[in-house]
Amino acid sequence: MEANILVVDDESEIVDLVSVYLRGEGFQVFPCTSGTEALAVVAREKLDMAVLDVMLPDISGMSLCAEIRRNHQFPILMLTARGEDTDKITGLTVGADDYMTKPFSPLELVARVKAQLRRYTSYNSGERETGESLSVNGLTINKTTHQCWLYDELLSLTPIEFDILWLLCANRGKVISAEALFETVWGEKYLDRNNTVMVHIRRLREKLGEPGRNPRFIKTVWGVGYKIE
Repeated sequence: MEANILVVDDESEIVDLVSVYLRGEGFQVFPCTSGTEALAVVAREKLDMAVLDVMLPDISGMSLCAEIRRNHQFPILMLTARGEDTDKITGLTVGADDYMTKPFSPLELVARVKAQLRRYTSYNSGERETGESLSVNGLTINKTTHQCWLYDELLSLTPIEFDILWLLCANRGKVISAEALFETVWGEKYLDRNNTVMVHIRRLREKLGEPGRNPRFIKTVWGVGYKIE
């Protein structure tokens, strides 16, 4: 799997370590130790993924993530301090797809990078099952083109957002638990106090223009999960 990956951390030792492991898997790595340097790379290179540290000396990792998301949909993995749940939630809110806490296992990071790239490559190449399209109350989602339309407006969804929405639409009327959503979409075991699904649901609702109360599409069944009617 060939891919260009941006790696940003103010600790050069971490940048070097991550770069060695990613290059060992055949990836092209663009190492940076500041947000300013990273933005220059984003503007200059065609990237397939970014690994961003939350704490940077000039631009915060959150701001960098949000800036990248303005024009790019490639996967972003955030590196956060251990136990900083606020960082994790904020990172997901501004557009990150996944996060890892420091200290982390380089091998696990590589595995997560590969998983995100597989999803992103599939999303952009149309390499999924045969063409299917679902329509729900003015929302149309197409599994072949990986496009989602709300009436006449094309929504800009990340691959994970698309997968969540497709799963809910494909199971219209059924309640899907946060655990089932996470384990199906991310392909990992769900852990208690995992806010990842909740934050992605919030982002999806924002893109769908959902009201805070009584949302039209994604409904919360308290204590059970989520559903689309």
